[in-house]
Amino acid sequence: MLISVEFVTSAAGLGDFPTDRLPEVAFVGRSNVGKSSLINALVRQTVARASAAPGKTRLANFYRVKRGAAPACYLVDLPGYGYARGGDASAQEFNRLTDAYLARAASPSRPGGVPIGLVLLVDARHPGLASDLEAWRWLQTQDCARGVVGTKADKLSRAERERHGRALQSAFDCPVPLVSAHTGEGLDELWKTIARLPSQTAA
Repeated sequence: MLISVEFVTSAAGLGDFPTDRLPEVAFVGRSNVGKSSLINALVRQTVARASAAPGKTRLANFYRVKRGAAPACYLVDLPGYGYARGGDASAQEFNRLTDAYLARAASPSRPGGVPIGLVLLVDARHPGLASDLEAWRWLQTQDCARGVVGTKADKLSRAERERHGRALQSAFDCPVPLVSAHTGEGLDELWKTIARLPSQTAA
């Protein structure tokens, strides 16, 4: 399927976000979870570049994507977090930018907002990390539909996949599909999630 993609902007705050109100799906995750690699695998091009020093990116990167006949949308690479939301400088910067980003989300109290869906990316090799669980609890307080995806599935053995898959589902109390930016596993299903999430009502 033909995919077109265009890098649009790196946003540092509210005034930098796109204003055309296209649906957006934002990827949230630890600094080393593979957000950029996953975006590149989804669009089959190298458009997203990881920071040379994980955790140093302080911007939200917007990529305008059109896949086949589907309407255009944005894939948004939010800054990675290394630790739970808290008081250190990195966490404060993550909080400030993500809070400003999500303040735009459409909701019953904000009908003119932007349709936003959230995907929490977690390393499938390390289910139930405290920072991931904290991030999930935070996402559940947002007025956006959301889901969890396990990355780096290609690095798990068959036995580990079964064991870690069960642990992920138990930790997050929801289905956690596994994907691999390296092999392409799970990307078609992730595209279906991307198409669906912004139009859903938050649970």
